[in-house]
Amino acid sequence: MVINIGTKNSVVNLFMRELRDASIQQDSMRFRRNMERIGEIFAYEISKTLDYEPKEVITSLGTAEVSVLKNVPVLATILRAGLPLHQGMLNYFDNADNAFISAYREHRKDDQFSIQIEYVSSPDIENRVLILTDPMLATGQSMVASYKALKSHGKPAHTHFVSVVASVQGVEYIKRMLPKTGTTIWIAALDDELTAQGYIVPGLGDAGDLAYGQKD
Repeated sequence: MVINIGTKNSVVNLFMRELRDASIQQDSMRFRRNMERIGEIFAYEISKTLDYEPKEVITSLGTAEVSVLKNVPVLATILRAGLPLHQGMLNYFDNADNAFISAYREHRKDDQFSIQIEYVSSPDIENRVLILTDPMLATGQSMVASYKALKSHGKPAHTHFVSVVASVQGVEYIKRMLPKTGTTIWIAALDDELTAQGYIVPGLGDAGDLAYGQKD
């Protein structure tokens, strides 16, 4: 299942406009904050799909029954670009366990590249809800490689893949490479074009550089 929260009119489209706007992008603090706010919106939408149970809470005047999460999810992200989006998720799932993946593109002279996983830090994810975030879903290779690396820590009951901007090719790659059941893809924008170097057009640029400054 693919859910595009940007197809309906909502405040998420204001944040998307600012993320894409080259002049506003010069303010890295605002770029990070907009990523974070979109992460919060994704977290709220995903929260509607989770399992809840009733709990009593004692107020100053009596007791009330509220529905609370049965189990907190595991929030995972790909360093470094995914950190603001991950923080938005963590703002809402504030008791969640967290996982981090260090991955990078290893480029070759023919403009092709492979995804290298250097490091994974994760709790046990066996039979748990996993939310894996990466702001840009370009070819989809990073997301798939990260998911496979995380599976060394268990098989999740359900995995939510979350990206702010996705390419058609990247979405199709994930749908082809990952299980048909127990998988949901969440995006806020779907772009048609992917360059030979694996960059989304119109996209928004390099999310990591825009959030934290250019790297060598």
